[in-house]
Amino acid sequence: MVEHGKKFNEVAKLVEENKEYTPDEACALVKQTVRAKFDETVELHIRMGLDPRQATQQVRGVALLPHGLGKQVRVLVFAQGDAEKVAKSAGADFVGSDDVIKQIEDGWLEFDTAIATPDMMSKVGKLGKMLGRKGLMPNPKSGTVVSADDLPRVIEDSRKGRVEFKLDKQAIVHVPLGKASFESEKIKTNMAAVMESIVRSKPSGAKGQYIKSVTMKSTMGPSIPITVKAAEIMTTA
Repeated sequence: MVEHGKKFNEVAKLVEENKEYTPDEACALVKQTVRAKFDETVELHIRMGLDPRQATQQVRGVALLPHGLGKQVRVLVFAQGDAEKVAKSAGADFVGSDDVIKQIEDGWLEFDTAIATPDMMSKVGKLGKMLGRKGLMPNPKSGTVVSADDLPRVIEDSRKGRVEFKLDKQAIVHVPLGKASFESEKIKTNMAAVMESIVRSKPSGAKGQYIKSVTMKSTMGPSIPITVKAAEIMTTA
């Protein structure tokens, strides 16, 4: 059993035992449970009623957070030729092909999201293990393998608060919702965008209860259980 410090135990008392909170209540309460000196990230953890071992029960997608993540997102684009020029003009922080791949092979990972054009994937593929562990591997399903024409839009979306999500081996989806310094209403709106995308991404092989539990927490804070039914019907409209 994990032992927590005095500060954690103090804020943990704010979360009532055996209670499930509404999204509004959770978004307000999470701000009260912040205890670190830095601006903690607010996280959403969704336990799914899916089997990660089954190909037909995978969940993977993208959500655009209306209020962003509260941090500067460093964008890397794997591109060459005209696509490289487009990416640079669109404001990507890092653009390249073989040179950038070599840097990453040598251990450089100073970026937050990676995008690639289709013609680059045969080269980028060898970085799969390294980037995959960090959740940085470009993937067509997550919308990060795009044509040169789509690069400006995807780069802009990444800067605004484009977050990817996928089912992990424990059948949980983990998504950041922004910073604890955000107003509770902004955290709620970002959560609604994530929940809309999760519900929309329900796989054909899903059986029984699709979403089993929803919890919210700050980086260093306690988990706050949220009523599943209330989370499922959230909308940004």
